[in-house]
Amino acid sequence: MFLRKALILILLLFSGFQIFAQINIWSETNVKKRVTLTPFIVKSENEDFKDKKKPVVIVCPGGSYFWHDFKVEGEEVAKWLNSNGISAFVLEYRTASAPAYIFRYRVIFRGVRYPDAQNDLLQAIRYIKAHSKEYEVDTTKIGALGFSAGGHLVMSAAEFFEKGDKPFFVAAIYPVVTMREKFAHARSRRALLGESRMYNKKLRDSLSLELHVPEDCPPVFLVNCKDDHVVDFRHSLILDSALTQKNIPHRYILYSTGGHGFGTSQNRGTSESRGWMSEFLSWLKEIY
Repeated sequence: MFLRKALILILLLFSGFQIFAQINIWSETNVKKRVTLTPFIVKSENEDFKDKKKPVVIVCPGGSYFWHDFKVEGEEVAKWLNSNGISAFVLEYRTASAPAYIFRYRVIFRGVRYPDAQNDLLQAIRYIKAHSKEYEVDTTKIGALGFSAGGHLVMSAAEFFEKGDKPFFVAAIYPVVTMREKFAHARSRRALLGESRMYNKKLRDSLSLELHVPEDCPPVFLVNCKDDHVVDFRHSLILDSALTQKNIPHRYILYSTGGHGFGTSQNRGTSESRGWMSEFLSWLKEIY
C-alpha cells in the first residue's frame, strides 16, 4: 500500500501538477468550523490560456445539501480540469448530514442549514484570493462549477454575493434551482432550509434562483437532461428563461438523455450528455 501511494505521488509530481495539502478555509478566522478545500493546481500554462494567469475553478459537488458525491462530482472533476490545463479547488462545504436526514433532529436543533454552505463558498473565494500568489491564479478570474445542489450553491454566489465576491463565471450542471412548489426538489429544500423552516414561504421564495437573477450576474454555463428523474429538467428551463429575460450572457444546453449525477464520469450518463465537457471548455475559452 505504501509503495502504491508513493508511486502515485511520484507520477503526480512529474505530470504537471503541484501537490498541496487540504486547507481548512476557516482556520485563519474566528469561525470555529472545519471546512476543507482541496487544491488541484496545474504547474504549466495551457496553450489555450497563453500569456494569461491560469484559470481556476472552485468545484462544488452535489448531494442534495445533505451529503457530497465527493468522488464523481469533486475529485474526478478537478482531475479532468487539470488534464485540460485548469487549476481547481474542491470545496467540501457544510451539509446537513445523513444523521439529520434520518433522524430529523433539526426540528429541535439548528444543525447545518442555510446560509452555512453559501458562507463556505464565500470564504473559499476570499481564501483563494488572499493566497493567489501561492497558487498563481488571477484573483479576477475565479470561476465556480457546481453539480445538482452544488449547482444551486454556485448560482447562489452569482446572485447573492457582493460584486467583489462573485465568481467570474458560474457553471451549473443539472442544478437544483427552485424551492417553490410544483417541481421543487424536496430533499434539497429540506436540507437547505432545515425542518423547522421548510414551510416558510418567504424563505423558500428567497432561495428560488429563478426569482433573483441580478443585473450584474456573471456569465453562466447551464446543462441538464430531459430524462433527469432526480431534479426535474424544468429547474434549468426556468433559470434559462430568467437569465434570458435579464440579458445575462449564458449558454444553456438541454440534452435528451443522460439522467443525473454523471459529473465528468465516462461511465455514467450517456455519450450525448458527456458532450457537456467539451462544450464547457469551448465556452470557457470564449469568456477568458
